[in-house]
Amino acid sequence: MRTRERDVTTLPKAHLHLHFTGSMRIATLHDLADKHGLRLPEALLQGGWPPQLSARDERGWFRFQRLYDAARACVQDESDLRRLVREAAEDDAAEGSRWLELQVDPTSYAARLGGITPALEIVLDEARAASEDLPIGVGVIVAASRLRHPMDARTLARLAAHHAGDQPGQVIGFGLSNDERRGTTTDFAPAFAIAGKAGLARVPHAGELLGPQAVSETLDSLDPTRLGHGVRSAESDAVLRRVVDSGVALEVCPGSNVALGVYPTPADVPLRRLVDAGAQVALGADDPLLFGHRLGDQYRSARDDHDFTDAELAGLARSSIDASLAPDDVRAAARRDIDAWLARPA
Repeated sequence: MRTRERDVTTLPKAHLHLHFTGSMRIATLHDLADKHGLRLPEALLQGGWPPQLSARDERGWFRFQRLYDAARACVQDESDLRRLVREAAEDDAAEGSRWLELQVDPTSYAARLGGITPALEIVLDEARAASEDLPIGVGVIVAASRLRHPMDARTLARLAAHHAGDQPGQVIGFGLSNDERRGTTTDFAPAFAIAGKAGLARVPHAGELLGPQAVSETLDSLDPTRLGHGVRSAESDAVLRRVVDSGVALEVCPGSNVALGVYPTPADVPLRRLVDAGAQVALGADDPLLFGHRLGDQYRSARDDHDFTDAELAGLARSSIDASLAPDDVRAAARRDIDAWLARPA
């Protein structure tokens, strides 16, 4: 019989892998669809949610992207953007997060809001306001899409650099998202060079839909600070050792891995192998709107599916704080409170 365990929602932590549209509450999606008179796919309605997904082939990814696009189309005006930022911060704070890094591609909302600059500035302003009102800091990562031309990525990198900073409500990093089987990683190197020169963290996706070779290519060409996912580096001893030796942290999202068919069950996600090898791992929820799992569920999976003890869960939380771009005072306070969480009786 398992002994009593501490509540993971009270464990201080940082959330480093959350997409803007994908952070949306399902109830908020329904509200916004009604507000704008839009019809949602059956898979996003009450009886079909969360949808059954797979990205093992192009058809599966197309279905995932279609649902994502349908949700994104419901975010149309300034109040919608502000609502998503605020609710993402509220939800993460309720799960013990002290710091949230919210990833957004302002191109997705630019047409209705007067361009990429005002779209981003709305997100930044609300991130700043939420950080003042709630017990959590919110930084923003600007992410380019692999589906668009690398020149578009350079434009976003310059925009991100213009708003760069290390405080809540500022741009703290630059990413690269969407189907990693699309585009050529090296083509995005100039954009990441722009971001790096501005002092931004470089946090591209790699190593979820593609294997360890994609991780190596990303390490070679984009000089990442962290890798979004990177979980499949576990398939190569040499690549995993390179990740560990480089100090590049991995944003591991078990719920995403299973929902997209990368691994058949939560127990098959190689979380234990990554941690035991010495990789710096920060758990993330990725897109709760489509996967149905939030950050706390990732910690519960580590406990239930991989037998992580409370001390090991505290280690994952420390790793998330250490890998974060949070200000020093936020990081120091979170580390103290993690120790206090572990010191309390279960």
